[in-house]
Amino acid sequence: MRMRLAIAMAVVTVCHDAPMAAESPPPNFVVILCDNLGYGDVGCYGNRKHRTPQLDRMAAEGRRFTHFYVTSGVCTPSRASIMTGCYPRRVNMHVSDQGGSVLRPVSPKGLHPDEVTIAELVKPRGYATALIGKWHLGDQLPFLPTRQGFDYYLGIPYSDDMTQRPQRPWPPLPLMENETVIEAPVDCRDLARRYTSKTLQFIEQNRDRPFLIVLAHATPGSTAAPPASASFQGHSANGPYGDAVEEIDWSTGQVLDALRQWNLQKRTCVLFLSDNGAPRRRPPQGSNLPLGGWGYTTAEGGQRVPFIAWWPGTIPPGTVCDELATSMDLLPTVADRAGASLPEGRPIDGLTIWPLLAGRPDARSPHEAFYYYFKDRLQAVRVGPWKLYVAADHPRRRSPSSSVATSEGSALLYDVVTDPGETNNVSRMRPEIVAQLVSTAARARRALGDGDREGSVQRPAGWIDDPTPRRVDPRRKGGAGDQ
Repeated sequence: MRMRLAIAMAVVTVCHDAPMAAESPPPNFVVILCDNLGYGDVGCYGNRKHRTPQLDRMAAEGRRFTHFYVTSGVCTPSRASIMTGCYPRRVNMHVSDQGGSVLRPVSPKGLHPDEVTIAELVKPRGYATALIGKWHLGDQLPFLPTRQGFDYYLGIPYSDDMTQRPQRPWPPLPLMENETVIEAPVDCRDLARRYTSKTLQFIEQNRDRPFLIVLAHATPGSTAAPPASASFQGHSANGPYGDAVEEIDWSTGQVLDALRQWNLQKRTCVLFLSDNGAPRRRPPQGSNLPLGGWGYTTAEGGQRVPFIAWWPGTIPPGTVCDELATSMDLLPTVADRAGASLPEGRPIDGLTIWPLLAGRPDARSPHEAFYYYFKDRLQAVRVGPWKLYVAADHPRRRSPSSSVATSEGSALLYDVVTDPGETNNVSRMRPEIVAQLVSTAARARRALGDGDREGSVQRPAGWIDDPTPRRVDPRRKGGAGDQ
């Protein structure tokens, strides 16, 4: 299988603070990533439709963020940022090979094997690494988690709703263990339970060495009726969606209990987040309140997500952080605490947010600006409390216009601290802020690009010439062995 580069792009070097001196064994990390879970879908963020006692307890024992952003309102680009610490456009994972929002099955495109992932970053420090759950960064062998720094992989390589679409005869949804398809099609209703079981097993097996686990649920997910195991079906007062959220809550509690069981709680940092906001459904099930808009957009409800950090004895309990932080910051923050070195010779957009996690009273967001992209288009920019939409179409539409709104009459400016619902356009009252953010957006276009305009410091995605479906090996007998 011959590899070729998708696009030739320039690379520049950036500097970051030196990692933490390693005087004691490095801590463990567990990243719990949900699929399409809304900002308002957790009890400690205001939800009353379904119950999340474990996540609420996690927040009471840890730190809750109210201005935490992912880099995209859809799965593939958002997950690429968690893995690389970069905006999706920087690593060319902002669009699919077909120009769509996310990678489809049997795509020739994927996260470039030369990218240094969060797993590859910590492996030189002796970490055991696992990706358990949904990947969605390429289903071909060169792009799988086992080729991107993870010692172990159990999960589905793309979204569970892909095979439900009639446009193409997609292959049956595969469940993979490392690089082997062990079931196809897989029963998605049982995935959360199986992922949780394997996570607990990995913790037990590696309790005497540092480990990094990314537990990436496929729920609440993209389907109209999110799958939940039999023991959770009909469990909530919010239909199948609430059932799936309550199962995620149960799973999180299982992970935290396992860390306590093995006396690892004071050596382990657990981070809980979603890859984007809840999408619009009729009738609505997921909630992004009090944020405006829905997943799959650049509205606040599409990209601001719940984020809870837990590390007893290190992260202050029962606290709230209102500073801006992003999913790109996970990689440099893990590097900071693990004593790992950031990759040289390439820009990393994320910055360590350890001072924010530690609750230092003088800690402030390390970001001067944050950029909201929809596929290849820069749609909005945030500086301080101000968010300016720079695409002419209304931000809650999926497809932005190619034109740019910079005039006072057409600009959309919101104070998203006092107006998280984005209901009061104040551009006419604050033209100086509009001008400032227009200038800031121009810097993003130069570095990261916008539409057909390429940025000056982008990198290619991976690409193969002859992608093949992931299917069960006919010579294989038996199942996963982890029931």
